[in-house]
Amino acid sequence: MNATPKLERRYRNMVFDSSRWAHFRPRDGDVIVCTSYKAGTTWTQMLCALLIHQTPDLPAPLGELSPWLDLQVSPIETVVADLDAQGFRRIVKSHTALDGLPYYPNVRYVVCGRDPRDVFMSLQAHLANADILQAMRLLAAQGVELVPPPPLPDDINERFKVWLTTGCFEWEADGLPFWSHFRHAERFWAHRRLPNIHFLHYADLKADLAGQMRRLAGLLGVDVEPEKWATLVEAASFEAMKSNADRTAPDAHHKLWRDNRGFFHKGENAQWRGVLSEESLRFYEETTRARYDPTLLAWLERGSLVVGDPKTL
Repeated sequence: MNATPKLERRYRNMVFDSSRWAHFRPRDGDVIVCTSYKAGTTWTQMLCALLIHQTPDLPAPLGELSPWLDLQVSPIETVVADLDAQGFRRIVKSHTALDGLPYYPNVRYVVCGRDPRDVFMSLQAHLANADILQAMRLLAAQGVELVPPPPLPDDINERFKVWLTTGCFEWEADGLPFWSHFRHAERFWAHRRLPNIHFLHYADLKADLAGQMRRLAGLLGVDVEPEKWATLVEAASFEAMKSNADRTAPDAHHKLWRDNRGFFHKGENAQWRGVLSEESLRFYEETTRARYDPTLLAWLERGSLVVGDPKTL
């Protein structure tokens, strides 16, 4: 589909509100990192920041340099003013699907995919490390109505089933307690041949970080001096980002994590093997294949290096 994406829905829950984008004033060349949760968002932001600034010594901690605009813990006027004050090429984070975002032909949208089973596993560590009380204090200070999602089952396989069958928005069929990882990817996938919508994949970054960084530089139109590449690739590694977690963990300035280093939990693929039961994995196959495009699912589960470039699929 090459038609212009339409702003059709407002995604709003206790944590984020997509209507905040109405306050954003795009500039030519802006980069919007718009991934689902636990699918390489922070990694993608870091890659973009390293390529644009061409140094590991970024001008601000990553969460301040590249804010999550939809997040409701700060007044949108403050977030936009901080972005407007940036005199360099900007990188903005969003977790909103494309039908809830304005479409700007003059900016680049960068989406990162990941195996949904690994997204679910990473989400469990994310929930355990989040400082929920701090988040609720910040949200309450902004006048956000605090309506926590229903409690999740303790058993990991039962929790996986809930994640696959219960949505938080009436137009989504899965994703509790957040939103649908599948539908988020689906909305961008439908417009994947547009020239300013670009795709990375977590598995590809793990397999060939240097090669994928060079590819991303081309997509962003960035020329990097040859002698800088080794330093930039090293700064983008999981180990380097974890060791510098106070500056790389998202929203660290809001103190949303019990442990900033803990945000970078494992960074591994196939974490679900040996944890999710065979019954759960069969249910996953049955449920997702009945609901989503098999080509999209193949790409989410295996990446571009195996399945092919989304632009050509």
